[in-house]
Amino acid sequence: METTMTSTRIDRGSTATTTVYSEGGDLVMKRTFDAPRELVWKAFTDPDLIPRWWGPHGSTTRVEEMDVRPGGKWRYVSSAADREDVAFYGEYLEIDPPAAFRWTFLFDVDGMGVQGGPETFRFDEIDGKTTVTSIGHMGSPEAIEGALGSGMLAGAISTWDRLEALLAEG
Repeated sequence: METTMTSTRIDRGSTATTTVYSEGGDLVMKRTFDAPRELVWKAFTDPDLIPRWWGPHGSTTRVEEMDVRPGGKWRYVSSAADREDVAFYGEYLEIDPPAAFRWTFLFDVDGMGVQGGPETFRFDEIDGKTTVTSIGHMGSPEAIEGALGSGMLAGAISTWDRLEALLAEG
């Protein structure tokens, strides 16, 4: 007899705007933006737009590398007055414009080393609004706890707040 294990969906701090949960070793974030999919896609893939929204309020982001193609590298450095610079980096694994992309999303956490892993973004448009779903394949509940303990959730939600403001500009 075969036994099937199922993961439990655990809310990880959902807000009025953003659904956040973990399921097994995946951390999922979902948010609907009042913008067409092509505009949201451009915000995620245009190196000139990334610094205008990427990173929490009060931070700035520098795009050091961004080659949006399978095998292409990316690297953003986030700066803020109250902390050391943080580098986020990885490689694009799959690109399906404007529906989805998959990349490795890595960052260093003091005392824990490199965190992150493969991450998939889906862009689903309904009636002119786009739902962005981010699935961070962290590998284990312990890895998710480590990432959440770094304060990444508040930063991610604040980042998407900035994206929403940018998209509202058209």
